[in-house]
Amino acid sequence: MVPRFETLKEKKLVGKYIRMSLTNNRTPQLWGSFMPLVTDIKNRVGADRYSLEVYDDLSYFKSFNPANEFKKWAAVEVTEFANVPEGLDTITLLGLYAVFTYKGAANEGAKAYQYIYAEWLPKSYFVLDNRPHFALMGERYKGNTPDSEEELWVPVKPK
Repeated sequence: MVPRFETLKEKKLVGKYIRMSLTNNRTPQLWGSFMPLVTDIKNRVGADRYSLEVYDDLSYFKSFNPANEFKKWAAVEVTEFANVPEGLDTITLLGLYAVFTYKGAANEGAKAYQYIYAEWLPKSYFVLDNRPHFALMGERYKGNTPDSEEELWVPVKPK
């Protein structure tokens, strides 16, 4: 996987988050509680969905422990933060990202992340930046089917 690089000026998202860990993965519950609320979100941009991970700091990666918690978001993009429905929150994405296209079943995505963090990143001219990581699930995203496709956005900055 060879990344492309994108610099986001400002991408506004409205969504819902919960704290979880890899050992206590509550992603299905998060999306199950978020999806019924999507129709109430005004000013949506397209039909894409965003799955974000927000880490307290970069020590999450330096002393990795699958029981360490982070904020997991389910979100959609909006043009503005006006009239955010009760129970939902806002987050803004910006900055430089390495963008990897992952093709394959979503439940096998850990292999792609292993490659990005353990192989590509150490050999690159970049280090992680302390901003949200996210997956962009567009029209080619089909969940746990082998022909599914999504983009993995990793926040980076030059070494």
